[in-house]
Amino acid sequence: MSKKCERSVNRCKNSLIYSLFTSIMKNRIKSNLLTLFIILIINSLLTCAKDDSFSQVSKIALRDSGNKLLLSNNDSISLILPISEIEKNEYLLSFKNQLTFEPNTLVLIIKESFKKVNLPTNYRVEVIKCDDSEVAYSYEINNDEEKSIIPCSGRVLPFNCYFIRVIFINQESIFSKNYLTLLAIIILGFVFLYKYQKKKKIETEDLTFSKIGTYKFYKDQNKLIKDTIEIKLSAKECELMAMFSSNQNKVIKRELIVKEIWEDNGVFVDRSLDTFISKLRKKFKNDPTINIINIHGVGYKLEVN
Repeated sequence: MSKKCERSVNRCKNSLIYSLFTSIMKNRIKSNLLTLFIILIINSLLTCAKDDSFSQVSKIALRDSGNKLLLSNNDSISLILPISEIEKNEYLLSFKNQLTFEPNTLVLIIKESFKKVNLPTNYRVEVIKCDDSEVAYSYEINNDEEKSIIPCSGRVLPFNCYFIRVIFINQESIFSKNYLTLLAIIILGFVFLYKYQKKKKIETEDLTFSKIGTYKFYKDQNKLIKDTIEIKLSAKECELMAMFSSNQNKVIKRELIVKEIWEDNGVFVDRSLDTFISKLRKKFKNDPTINIINIHGVGYKLEVN
């Protein structure tokens, strides 16, 4: 793998993808869908290596073609210059010295070199003059032989300096092909994790709430929930609610309430309890089956029908 590709993979590892993968492993989520998701992410990370491999194989095949072209000129000494990747799927073969060749020879040599390493059979070749960058000769090979175009194959090109440019047609980068797929996988993963964490949170909350009619009372979180509506409770309201919740449909003596809630927690004014009871009644106004009844001279009862 090239240094360029290694850097790309390292960037991937430091990205949200790697964070997501780590999160999944820490949470130890056992799911066939998650397993598939992890496999797809790893596969997408490895596509960079595959894409780089295609580039390296293409350069080897072109160097082999250049060597055979020089040998057809009885030249076994002059150098083939480094193969350049101009753009994605576009390569440039160049030589140190001038040469001449028959186009048909070039066609057969490149075809044979590409076949050896199973390169795509859709490509265009351009022979470009070094001095003015004019195309001296070009042809196109297609999977469908009838669509291949090889003109003037018998006319020998004069002795000159040439570049040979090869363009693979309709061969998008493996990584770019999978880009949208990878993005979709990441989004899917975050959605799945969000739903999983939400479900776990609900399950945890479900262990800590008390049901009062159509309401759920969360003592540790100082709140009541009815359907999707959340009703916040003050500290004193929450303490009162905790007593009523654990004694539904039972009378709780006024003295006991005062002792439990106000004895060591501040000054108690005679009307304080009545005020808080009134506030709690208002919070249950949307459920007619719930009522806090004043038992005269005794205390209060949370009545739930």
